[in-house]
Amino acid sequence: MMAVIEREIVVKKNWMDEQEMSDLLSIAGSAPGGVGVNASAFIGYRLGKVPGAVAAVLGITLPTFLIIYALSFFYSQLKDVPKIQAAFKGINGAVIGLIAVAAYKMGKNALFDRTTLVVAAGSLTLLLLTGWNPIFMIMIGLVLGIVIIRVKKWLGLKVITEKDTPAGKSDQGVIEYYI
Repeated sequence: MMAVIEREIVVKKNWMDEQEMSDLLSIAGSAPGGVGVNASAFIGYRLGKVPGAVAAVLGITLPTFLIIYALSFFYSQLKDVPKIQAAFKGINGAVIGLIAVAAYKMGKNALFDRTTLVVAAGSLTLLLLTGWNPIFMIMIGLVLGIVIIRVKKWLGLKVITEKDTPAGKSDQGVIEYYI
């Protein structure tokens, strides 16, 4: 779903650039609830304020609800059919592929220097080995990011943030769009 949203918003409609969409997905992923719904709400709000957010959330949840409702009815009737079971196993593989593509695209924009790469790799390792709650990891990342930037400034090293990426892209601050 995220790939479809990104293609519609960034490529087809050109309502946002790729960096802004990446920032939005990061915020949507860290907020409680589904990433697709959160991203839609943020996009809707940015484009149409509260009515836009309401329309976007209804637009993404209502069709999904109706489709899942219909599928669950048919699945309850056909769950013992071997071809239906095989189809659902295939769907699992496709979902893993879609998640990998979304992670790659987010990583392409979010991992822009060695520091962000090391922090991301460390976070992934901790999540996989410890099973810590992702919210806890987000809080650690917040504190770690502040500490890393302060230490780099104190040592006189160049500090690169999302607002000053090597590719020369610059956003106007993601948070101000959603407040």
